[in-house]
Amino acid sequence: MSENRNTHRKKVAVVVGATSKWQSDGRNTKLAHGKALDDSDLPLAARWGVGGAVAQKFAREGYFVVLTTRSASNARALDAAIREQGGDCMVVELDLSSTDSVAAAFATIRREAGDPEVLVYNAGYLEGRDLPAGSELIEFISVEMFDTAQHIASRGPFLVAKEVLPAMRKKGQGSFFFSNNQYSLRGRKRLHGESLYYPRVMMRTLAQVLTEEYSEHGVHVANVIIDGVIDSPGTRALPMVQKQPDLIINPEKIAEAFFYLHSQDRSCWTHELQLTPFSTKPSW
Repeated sequence: MSENRNTHRKKVAVVVGATSKWQSDGRNTKLAHGKALDDSDLPLAARWGVGGAVAQKFAREGYFVVLTTRSASNARALDAAIREQGGDCMVVELDLSSTDSVAAAFATIRREAGDPEVLVYNAGYLEGRDLPAGSELIEFISVEMFDTAQHIASRGPFLVAKEVLPAMRKKGQGSFFFSNNQYSLRGRKRLHGESLYYPRVMMRTLAQVLTEEYSEHGVHVANVIIDGVIDSPGTRALPMVQKQPDLIINPEKIAEAFFYLHSQDRSCWTHELQLTPFSTKPSW
């Protein structure tokens, strides 16, 4: 029998997708740059993208943070950074394409940490990015790529919601937040080098449905549209960002936005928040 890791009985914050494919050794970073990058000159808040920044923010605010990732090794450095900052956390492996994995992961979370008070769904995918130039059209997208996008953007959050919302509803409080992107606002032509993003529209719709279903039970659901390039080792090294550094969004400030949502008085909840750098026009 596993012991409870949350020995100080702190409130629990779960970050689904706590690591980033743009971190120093992430899949996107290696795809874009052909190698892992040195992140020693970057602030801790930017080393693991949005998930890492959110995890660090909630840990600093006194939460016991659960870092979920497909492979525990991806979160080893983030786990160590949070502990070095005086925070409490644990890592749980979670494969969003597997119903059994989702169920097992949340059984572990409930047993070793407790029911989440806040969950941030930050899972991402890169399917479609590795297609060769000239393969932007849908005829080149395999069913396997589409299935992965659906697993992460639609089916995955559905499964996670079923695991955590019942306890929040019974308790009459809790936050369930989606980390989404501008492609959730409307369908757009997929450009080379971008992921298969249109299933993100389903994520936004799910957030709207859950808002209507669970707000009256005291559960705050919100869709956060991150409308721009997030600062991280892999993105900071991109040529376009090197030329226009104002294009990138500070993940620490994104994390503050998530905590702001969680801290809102229930008489005045925000259910959709769009974050866009000053140098670009917001997506509509």
